[in-house]
Amino acid sequence: MEKSKIKNVFVEGAISPEFIANSIAKHQSKTTIGAHDIFLGQVRADLIDGQEVAAIEYTAYKEMANIKFHEIREATFAKYNLSCMHIYHSLGRVNAGEICLFVFVSSPHRKEVFEALHHVVEEIKNQVPIFGKEVFKDDSYQWKVNK
Repeated sequence: MEKSKIKNVFVEGAISPEFIANSIAKHQSKTTIGAHDIFLGQVRADLIDGQEVAAIEYTAYKEMANIKFHEIREATFAKYNLSCMHIYHSLGRVNAGEICLFVFVSSPHRKEVFEALHHVVEEIKNQVPIFGKEVFKDDSYQWKVNK
């Protein structure tokens, strides 16, 4: 696999609403696109054994994770008629209520974007080595299990 084609999908900290809006705005010039679908993963303030989650601290084997993201992206393009796809995932601390995963798919038609987005998000959850440490309000923590 050619390293130059593997993109770094990681951003430090939370993914801002401005970043998301700018990504959407950049696609207005691509007039062959008829549909977009977006998944935004947000950190929940879960209550676990009486403790409220204040944040998640994300870590990853970056090189391996970026290769996995690339493989998922390529397999999805082979399976669906997409115009483009963007994936961004946070590293570091993301507070409850903030965005940690942004997946944006575009296609000439809506059916592909709905199916492709669902596929991509499930593949990310199942395959990519990203680890989340749930930090509670008292600074204790536990490692998150993906569901």
